[in-house]
Amino acid sequence: MSTAPESTAAPSKSLQAFKDCWGCRAISGGGLILSAAYVFNAARRIMKQGAPTSMGTVAQITFAACLASWGVVIITDPVGKSHRKTT
Repeated sequence: MSTAPESTAAPSKSLQAFKDCWGCRAISGGGLILSAAYVFNAARRIMKQGAPTSMGTVAQITFAACLASWGVVIITDPVGKSHRKTT
């Protein structure tokens, strides 16, 4: 007899609900893409003013690219499509 609680079932059910919900993926992925556009515009505004490109500006642009790619990954859900559904 095992006395360990079965706590792994609850997170997997909530994670599965997030993967099945197209609206949830669209809102969260779209939010990440919009935040990436905001960060990118902030970096571009500094560059348009004629200031020299610093490491901070490069870091902002890199962070914006990471946010945008994360948003695209959430919207497209490549992990859910890589496995064949057997239900």
